[in-house]
Amino acid sequence: MDEQSVTNLLREKGFKVTPQRLAIYDVLAKTKEHPSAEMIFNQLQEYYPTMSLATVYKTIEILKEIGLVQVLNVGEDSFRYDAIVENHPHIRCMVCKRVDDVEEVDSSDFIEKIKEKTAYQLTGQQFYFYGICPKCMVKH
Repeated sequence: MDEQSVTNLLREKGFKVTPQRLAIYDVLAKTKEHPSAEMIFNQLQEYYPTMSLATVYKTIEILKEIGLVQVLNVGEDSFRYDAIVENHPHIRCMVCKRVDDVEEVDSSDFIEKIKEKTAYQLTGQQFYFYGICPKCMVKH
């Protein structure tokens, strides 16, 4: 989503548009690294020295509320964030801790089986896989 669309959506939902909020979204939209709030804060600190970590957390909550960010709990002490909000699986390297998207995997059959077996009306899902990435396998 471009900056003007993000600006319009924030205003439409009643939130103030600030350079910091736009920068935080921009970091998320331009990376596949699934950063934590601390990683985003560290990346932007040089450009926004007065911005606090609390600002990053508050902005992420706003972006989540308006549907621009999804929160990932990949088994670490802190959450990771993704600007790709469509459902898709993630995989985390247990050695270097990187988190990647798992692309081009159709999980619709599995989701249908869950619905059938449980009789739940599903409202969402997240798949997390864990392993050792190719770079770390070469190192060990």
